[in-house]
Amino acid sequence: MAEAAISDARRRNMAAIRGTNTKPELVLRRGLHAMGLRYRLHSRSLPGKPDLVFPGRRTVIFVNGCFWHGHACHLFKWPKTRADFWRTKIGGNIVRDQKVRAALAAVGWRVLDVWECALKGRERQPVDDVLQQCVAFLESDVATASIGHPQTVTISDDA
Repeated sequence: MAEAAISDARRRNMAAIRGTNTKPELVLRRGLHAMGLRYRLHSRSLPGKPDLVFPGRRTVIFVNGCFWHGHACHLFKWPKTRADFWRTKIGGNIVRDQKVRAALAAVGWRVLDVWECALKGRERQPVDDVLQQCVAFLESDVATASIGHPQTVTISDDA
């Protein structure tokens, strides 16, 4: 009986986690908008439905949650329960992210990844610094970049 209650609570908790309009994404959106930059949100016409799309610059920004995208930082920790499920889920997310970035590059789009840990946690950077890095990327000719180190976990990682 207790197990069913825990799984119901877990199900409600997981259902409440948003994929769009997250706190890190909103911080970035507000800052870039205040700097005069205009963008489209979550364009369904592009692979991966990027968080911010700058059509005139053919540039997209993904604001990635460290847990869901398997970022190798202090905010990521492998769950102890249902380990096989989570390794499959997060590993699939990492593979999908790689395919999305390749598809965007193939059609001439530039991609910036902003990791959640760049905006929160013990490794966070000042918001103004993150915003300036975004602007620098937007004004450059660099094809891909990452704010926060670009490494993801490997499926064989233990913790």
